[in-house]
Amino acid sequence: MPVVQPDALDIFLLEEILWLAHAETGLTVYDFPFERFFPCRRPWERPERLTAIGRFGVTTNYAELYEQLAATGVELIHTPAQYLRASELTEWYPLLSDLTPNSVWFAVPPSLSEVEQHFQFPVFVKGSRQTSRHNAVLSIVRTPEQLETVTDAYCNNPILQWQSFVCREFVPLRKVSGETGEKIPPSFEFRTFWWFGECVGAGPYWAAAASYQWTKAEEVAALAVARTAAARLQVPFLVVDVAQTQEGRWIVIECNDGQESGYAGVSPFALWHAIVQLERSRHRGSA
Repeated sequence: MPVVQPDALDIFLLEEILWLAHAETGLTVYDFPFERFFPCRRPWERPERLTAIGRFGVTTNYAELYEQLAATGVELIHTPAQYLRASELTEWYPLLSDLTPNSVWFAVPPSLSEVEQHFQFPVFVKGSRQTSRHNAVLSIVRTPEQLETVTDAYCNNPILQWQSFVCREFVPLRKVSGETGEKIPPSFEFRTFWWFGECVGAGPYWAAAASYQWTKAEEVAALAVARTAAARLQVPFLVVDVAQTQEGRWIVIECNDGQESGYAGVSPFALWHAIVQLERSRHRGSA
């Protein structure tokens, strides 16, 4: 299970306005060399208490990490309750059920009869936090026989076994041209980042596998759905992934905590620049 330790975090002040608690993951989709693009300072004497944005990849010990850092005077931007509301489908789904595919979750992998009580095949399967690296075989279940294979694999998969088992209505999405090998086929999906309800970054979710962009009208429609989700969840640093169905409707695919989300096709520089500018405006307004 992915665990982050407090002593692995580099705590620094970005542009004299934002504190970050940063740890490299070794994955380009998560990591960003802040010091190459922004002034960063690590003062000898920090304030007795400060609020920091974490950037450390997926972790399963957030509540413990939050308490350990708080004991040293560093409070992460999200409380443990906010973290769960942003990252666990079991927490955000009840607030967004009309914006996202019908979903049911189980503490342990369900039987065929339990799944068939709620869904017809095909069914989309994932953990309550994430898929297993977008593995199509473990995500798109087309037959009862495949379900048995997936539930067996789920129990031994290092990414899925610590998550709740989620079944979702399979909604055909607008396809885009791109090759993902054994992963889920790329769709017209976009990742959006939200800072206190303001969009600070958006880009193609499948940017590494396919080249596509939205029109202005599509952007407006997609961001309207994502903005509604952000307003309902009320989380400071939120990620909302949205996609267009084959019928042309925009839906929420999933939500995540911005502290541990990959950038996908979002420019990290533009994202952090936008957050810095919003924070400067907020500080000027409160001065």
